[in-house]
Amino acid sequence: MKKHILALLLTTAAITAAPALAQNGGFNGPAGTTTSQQQGGFNGPDVATTTVEQAKSMRDDSWVVLEGNLVRKVGDELYEFRDRSGTINVEIDDKDWRGLTVNPQDKVRLEGEVDKDWNSVEIDVKRITKP
Repeated sequence: MKKHILALLLTTAAITAAPALAQNGGFNGPAGTTTSQQQGGFNGPDVATTTVEQAKSMRDDSWVVLEGNLVRKVGDELYEFRDRSGTINVEIDDKDWRGLTVNPQDKVRLEGEVDKDWNSVEIDVKRITKP
């Protein structure tokens, strides 16, 4: 009787543990290595970059991605940006730097929106990275 109870308990423990092992990975081949689970997402072409020349002719609030250099600081949170097609002023809020430090020689990638006023065009940057 005790053997049957012990066998039942061991079987129950094995059945209960099996889903937990499957969720966290388990044995995976002869070496016993496990594979790490990666977070899913889109795997394909990235957003195409826009040139300064193209951005200047786009509609207000159009989303753009620019790659080039920040040439100089023009004012509070306002910078001059340059790529191969020209220059444009970009506004980068202090919080959007996220600890990133760049100089005029560093290539940067800016993602943001075209901001058109009566007689000027600038980019309101939402994200800045070094590619």
